[in-house]
Amino acid sequence: MAGMIDSGQLCTVEPVDPSTLRVGDIVLCKVRGGEYLHLVKAIQRPRFQIGNNRGHINGWVTANSIFGKCVRVQA
Repeated sequence: MAGMIDSGQLCTVEPVDPSTLRVGDIVLCKVRGGEYLHLVKAIQRPRFQIGNNRGHINGWVTANSIFGKCVRVQA
């Protein structure tokens, strides 16, 4: 299974109020020093579990590690 967004694909990310995030949203977040697009897999405020669309869970981040929400992906 390929990723939902391919490497190099142009994405639009907008600032987001963390209280509006839902499971399934794609967010730009900081994980172990790197910035990645990840799916929100679960929410236990104030933490967000992030992972990929292949079932891998990367762990939990706080709202401070989420920079924005992906609102558009150009084909």
